[in-house]
Amino acid sequence: MDRHKKTGFSLVELMVVVAIISILASMAIPSYQIYVIRGSRAAVQVELLQLANLQEKIYLNSSQYSASLSNAYNGTNASTNGLGSSGTSKDGKYALGLSTPTDQSFTLTATPLPGQSQARDGSLSITQSGQKVWGGTSW
Repeated sequence: MDRHKKTGFSLVELMVVVAIISILASMAIPSYQIYVIRGSRAAVQVELLQLANLQEKIYLNSSQYSASLSNAYNGTNASTNGLGSSGTSKDGKYALGLSTPTDQSFTLTATPLPGQSQARDGSLSITQSGQKVWGGTSW
């Protein structure tokens, strides 16, 4: 009789391990994607607040808000934050926009770019009065 001890895994054992790993991955990946979306949203909220603060600085120096996001900051209403011509958030997932209906008001917006993980996340905005809106609700 051959009494050799067999070592290793059977195919059934290997398939059970693969099934368990795939179940865990199917639960973890969507959770991670939600975490990444929330992180990018929080980052663009910080950027909008920084831009709004720069707008207030400009207003203090020149009694009117800047109408541009592309000029370098020099303290007057002809400048802003030094974003350059890109017009996107630092992570490249949002398009940043500025509307100034009057010299005494502004609305900064961050709109998700298509093809990014943020595409269905909704736009964010902040006004000169501090009103912050994300997809119709306050943030």
